[in-house]
Amino acid sequence: MSSERRTEQIPPGQPGGRSGTRQIPLTPPAWLLRGLRPSRTPVPWAAVVRAGIALAAPLAVGFALDEPEYGALVSMGALSGVIGDTADAYRMRILNIAVPQLFGAVGVALGTLVFGRGWLAVGVLTLIALVSGMISSIGTVASVSGLLLLLNAVVGAGLPLPEPWWTAPLLLATGGLFVLALSLLGWPLRGRQPERAAVAACYRALADALEAAGRPAYEERRLEVTQALNHAYDLVLGRRARDHGRNPSLVRIVAQLNVLVPLVDAAPAAHLSGRPLPPEVPAAVRELARAVEEEHTGEPALELPAPHGPSQRAVDKALRYAATIVYQDEPDSYNIDDRLGRPAALRVRAQRAVRDMALSGASWRYGLRLALCIGLAQSLVSLVPVERSYWVALTVTFVLKPDFGSVFSRAVLRALGTAVGLVLAAAVLSEVPRGWWDVPVMVVLAALIPAFSVKGYAFQTAAITPVILLLSDQLNHQGFDLIRPRLLDSLIGCAITLVAGYLLWPESWHTRIGDRLADAVEDSARYVERAFSVPDTTDVDQAAARTARLHARRRIYRELSGVRSEFQRALTEPPPTGARAAAWWPLVVAVERIVDATTAARVRVNHGVAPPAPEDVAVVTAELRGLAEGVRTNRNPGGVRAAPLPAGAEDSVLAPLHQEVAAARAIATEH
Repeated sequence: MSSERRTEQIPPGQPGGRSGTRQIPLTPPAWLLRGLRPSRTPVPWAAVVRAGIALAAPLAVGFALDEPEYGALVSMGALSGVIGDTADAYRMRILNIAVPQLFGAVGVALGTLVFGRGWLAVGVLTLIALVSGMISSIGTVASVSGLLLLLNAVVGAGLPLPEPWWTAPLLLATGGLFVLALSLLGWPLRGRQPERAAVAACYRALADALEAAGRPAYEERRLEVTQALNHAYDLVLGRRARDHGRNPSLVRIVAQLNVLVPLVDAAPAAHLSGRPLPPEVPAAVRELARAVEEEHTGEPALELPAPHGPSQRAVDKALRYAATIVYQDEPDSYNIDDRLGRPAALRVRAQRAVRDMALSGASWRYGLRLALCIGLAQSLVSLVPVERSYWVALTVTFVLKPDFGSVFSRAVLRALGTAVGLVLAAAVLSEVPRGWWDVPVMVVLAALIPAFSVKGYAFQTAAITPVILLLSDQLNHQGFDLIRPRLLDSLIGCAITLVAGYLLWPESWHTRIGDRLADAVEDSARYVERAFSVPDTTDVDQAAARTARLHARRRIYRELSGVRSEFQRALTEPPPTGARAAAWWPLVVAVERIVDATTAARVRVNHGVAPPAPEDVAVVTAELRGLAEGVRTNRNPGGVRAAPLPAGAEDSVLAPLHQEVAAARAIATEH
């Protein structure tokens, strides 16, 4: 973070100094501005209402029963449920809230058992941190579960909680289950609405992409289509794993989602043709979105102009087929054109996840990283008297979550968010009398948590801080005196994370984003091979090859979406990580364009264009593998001499793909 002032030349004789330069006010670094810029995600108003009720109601019951400490513990459990209440589908809410609550109850029980045990508590919390970090690598639900396991263990080991030992776990779990009950109130009336809404959102995103085909805005619209498809498949296939495809309504939703894929495949071909599609095409797709959402049936009435060229024919054919399936009342459950295959049973997936976690170097690295920082935090507060010392480890846990974002920027943003939250907490603790007045105040403060959480990490921290302080005051009765130790402990926790979890951690300076990008380039080479492989002549073999291509396409687009997210996260890091991510960012975009060009070429072949020669495909894949090797070894990938193009390649269906590969190599040559 340089503190030098930037200057620019100005004409002689104008204000700005004798040297002919003008000083420009300092601006914060770009990585910090990205974290402070609020997201444009809409506010989840239903979650806002639930949060206000879930945290204030237990507090009111506690005052009514003259047990405010019990009410505060239930509200603390509700707070963790509110933070985890992010799923759309009702079945996923059960997993997102109930499973983490179970881990949280185990954590607070273990913490309570080692309360006041000195170095035994340090060792137990360090071991819990290792387990917490490792299971966080499994997935979203596991990440929240690992977070609550460690957070509640730290609270149990740092606060004198009610006796017997099972009281606190029971109260905390009650709060989380109360949030779950509130979130499931609409299930009888809106059981399948989240899945239908997600599928309809895919159609609308695709309509926007088709409308932008042939224009610069297409790239951004295409990314929105990929994100919408990822979200919809996660919801629909997650539910399908439990219903096994026998539910007629679910069968219809799956069919409506799957039939969208050929239309998605045709979009890159339409874009690369350079000609905008007729406006009737995106309008028809938006009408299909409305039909999905409102469950219309009957005969589709499409009024589409005659297509011109292979690309428009592909769009026209896919759109008409999609309309047929969307309006079909009862699709054949045994004849669904499945794009991803049936997911494995939950038990099988859990076993695979645990096995992969135990064998994953990344999960061990993160677990050891978290254990080191928690061990240092607990050792420090055991050797040096620190008020409310458990907040140090809590801060470390919140900050050191790599699946939540950059460790460095989160430490800085948490310090800033905590400072802002403390200002609000100071006003509440100094001006609002303790007692029943805390209930309406909690309604307002709790409602801010989901509203601010979608805007960014600093905003979420600022919203959570006064809530935690208000609940802590019900247990400690320190009032305004909580402010100073809360800020001090947060700063200590941020400092431990920055030093031990970032500055002294080798992985911080040897980022693996280059390896992830190289893997994506290699995957694109395999996708090119699969897209133009020659299947056997039987109908069964050709159908299997087509299905394999569709599976490969969905996998690589999902992989590219993950690569883009990882790079965007790396962009929030300070140099050298952020600078390296920014340097490679154009190549990420170039790889996405290569995959689009491959899909477009395959679509054109499907609609009458001559397939490429095998040697033409071999040249493309060889260049992509050379590019991947150059990225992985940090050499000059573009310096590798390109293989000569076979005769006639300039006029083949792969000509646009050759151009995209050449552009990617040119980008790599600059590094």
